[in-house]
Amino acid sequence: MIRRLLIHSFLLLTTIGAAASPVPRYGYKIEDVMPHNISAYTQGFFFHEGHFYESTGQYGSSMIAKVDMVTGKVLQSNALERKYFGEGACIHNGFIYQITWTERTCFVYDAKTFQLLGTRRYNREGWGLTTNGKELIMSDGSSTLYFLDPETLLDKSSVKVTLDGREVNYLNELEYIDGEVWANIYTSEEIVRIDPATGKVTGVIDLKGILPVSLRRRDTDVLNGIAYDPGTKSIWITGKNWPRVYKIAIEKH
Repeated sequence: MIRRLLIHSFLLLTTIGAAASPVPRYGYKIEDVMPHNISAYTQGFFFHEGHFYESTGQYGSSMIAKVDMVTGKVLQSNALERKYFGEGACIHNGFIYQITWTERTCFVYDAKTFQLLGTRRYNREGWGLTTNGKELIMSDGSSTLYFLDPETLLDKSSVKVTLDGREVNYLNELEYIDGEVWANIYTSEEIVRIDPATGKVTGVIDLKGILPVSLRRRDTDVLNGIAYDPGTKSIWITGKNWPRVYKIAIEKH
């Protein structure tokens, strides 16, 4: 009986200790800076074969674009009709997927030619979009990540994102990085690292102050854009109407 009590006490203390372990927090170091189009209201941002790809929002100026990393110039683009507000985007199996905000429409393009191949429908607001190589992963501004069939855009599964047991709302632009989903939190200067299997936040990256006050204008908006180059392990971030794209290394506090 005493032995059972001792074992129970040990397990309880172990569980409490594990629950009390803080989620790691990270700062950043700027490793490089590239120009960014200040008229681009960034909603989706990713890297592919040496170029940035960007989905921009606002009615009347939404587009999908291939961008030269060094100059920031648009090399290819496809504009949306005025009735659509562009949101997240990603590339999967040679196709670019670009979702929209309240129109619940996803545009599918040939990644090389930018030719519009068709559209798909989905059942919620569209915010962020990325892929794990098998499914598309979407956010809708809530605490939920949705895993979608790329062919139909129907839900396959979903997971609630939590930090220390509390739901994390306003998940916005997404990027899949080495088995994790990284998400911008709308209106904040933080990025959360998410275990897609459990939804648990495994780290918080504080990017406060990365865009200097001297570079901010009246129309400068929030941090929103994560791009990852798996070949060099480079991470790039930007924001809505920002003049810069920053290559960063994260540093544990």
